[in-house]
Order: sequence, then structure tokens, then C-alpha cells
Amino acid sequence: MTQETDEPDDTPNESSGSEPTASTHDAPATADVAPATASDARADDASISEGAGGRSRDMVRYVNYLVLVALVVLALIAGIQFYGAVSRTINQWVTAEYRSLFHGAFNLAVLLVAAAGISWQVRRVTS
Repeated sequence: MTQETDEPDDTPNESSGSEPTASTHDAPATADVAPATASDARADDASISEGAGGRSRDMVRYVNYLVLVALVVLALIAGIQFYGAVSRTINQWVTAEYRSLFHGAFNLAVLLVAAAGISWQVRRVTS
């Protein structure tokens, strides 16, 4: 019922009952197919891991953005409170004739720090 030729048989063997389906003739064909099957399995694993890695990378990216937003909000609140505290300190300790000068210098320092931070962040996002 089995063919004894040199060509590999591509059709599946149908067994009836307890007959063995593999013969000594099938062994070389299985050995030839095994490396291709292993490389196909590695390719499938690589494509699965790339898909999972891509999703994992996206999740890490979103978490990083969420942490960045939380830190920006925290820094904004702290910055506003710091700005108010420095303004009150200037009003309390600096005489009236120099208050506008101190407020201007402090506002310029805050503006320069903000501009440097914005510039740095724009470079990070665009590269």
C-alpha cells in the first residue's frame, strides 16, 4: 500500500487502525524538512516577538508620556508657588523704588529657563 520510490511522498498517509505511518523511507524526507520547519518556527517566533515588542515599546512610550505629563503638572504647580513666594519676598525685602527692577530680573530669569527647556524638549521630540 505504500510506494517504494525515490521521490518523497507529499500526500499524507492515511492509516487504518494500528499500522505505523512512518517507514524507513520517510526518515530522510523528515530530516530534510526538519531544518526548514525549525527556521520557519524561528521566523514565526521572531515575527510574534516583533509584534509583541512593538506593542510593548508603544506601552512603554505611553507610560513615559504619562509620567512626563504628571511631572510637568507638578512642576507647573511648584513653579507658580515659587514665583508667588519670590514676588512676595521681593515686595517685602526690596524697597519700593527697586521692586520693578527685581521683578523684571526675576521674570527674565524664569523666561530664559522656560525657553531653554522648550528648546531642549523640541529637539528631543523632533529627533
